[in-house]
Amino acid sequence: MSLENITQLIHRTYDAFNQRDIDATLQSMHPQVQWPNGWEGGWVHGHDEVRNYWTRQWNEIDPRVTPVSITERPDGRVNVRVHQVVKDKQGKLVADGFVNHVYTFENGRVVKMEIEPAD
Repeated sequence: MSLENITQLIHRTYDAFNQRDIDATLQSMHPQVQWPNGWEGGWVHGHDEVRNYWTRQWNEIDPRVTPVSITERPDGRVNVRVHQVVKDKQGKLVADGFVNHVYTFENGRVVKMEIEPAD
């Protein structure tokens, strides 16, 4: 999969996430995806656990995540620098900053995502 195709996939996926369209978001992921639980800690695995995690998260907070740059790393993983704005359910700002989402792809689908501090 070319970086151009990955870039398009990533933008569609983040748009779906921000619209709270879980099914569209999960389409880009392998059924056994490894996903970081950045809100509570640890990891979730597979579509059902990701769906449950996001449902819990969205009941408590309102995160908006926007890709600002997408680059391929030497090891083949894809680094997405994102701007994330998190508000509580009353609209109060909880967090506003940048992090890196690092993706591992297999056959055009996300098999793992990691969160790293932004440079």
